[in-house]
Amino acid sequence: MTRERRRDVGGDVRFHGRIAGFGAASGTRLVVGHWARSPFGAVTDVMVENADGHRMLFAPHPALADFVAQTYRFDEVVVAPLDVDREGRTLALRSPRLELSFAVGRRTPLGRLLRLVPRPLAVDPRWLAAIDPVARRLAPGSGTAGSAGGGAREFYGVTDAWRLDAAAARLDGVGLGAMAPVDPPVGFGFASPPRTPSMVAVVTTIRRASSRARRPARSDRRAR
Repeated sequence: MTRERRRDVGGDVRFHGRIAGFGAASGTRLVVGHWARSPFGAVTDVMVENADGHRMLFAPHPALADFVAQTYRFDEVVVAPLDVDREGRTLALRSPRLELSFAVGRRTPLGRLLRLVPRPLAVDPRWLAAIDPVARRLAPGSGTAGSAGGGAREFYGVTDAWRLDAAAARLDGVGLGAMAPVDPPVGFGFASPPRTPSMVAVVTTIRRASSRARRPARSDRRAR
């Protein structure tokens, strides 16, 4: 593990990339964070919530898993390799217990509106805190600012959006069914992806009051 991944992460932490969210006919909902830049380098993680509300995190190394697990709520944390392949507008991910793929479609009307907001403003935590009440009214279950646990705050600066044309996933060798809405909203944190399967371009800022010692994550760790 690199020295960057070993160090404690405090202060403002930013993840630059894209988040895709979709549901499946089985009732499972999946959220994929595909990050081009982060304190952990270019990395991908996946959050899964099944129909019974069991919440899982899949992350490729313990440092990332520990950081994400302290920001969101999970019942199970799985640390395992995540191989990502991208071909055109299709992204496929493979891990020992999880396989998924999705195809990105056209830009949505919301995406066209988001592109009108100057990027420095669109990702500024002050702006995101101010517009959070409006975002929650327009899309119940969503939000642009909220708690990240332990006194930290989180801000979602979304700058573009596209629909998903197709998606599929297998968990522990079992197919999860056809693509479906993200319904009910996921319960990992203060906000959920849009109900309609989609992908957004986003800068996620996590503002922590101070650095703290953190326990390393373990494979298949269950929340108490």
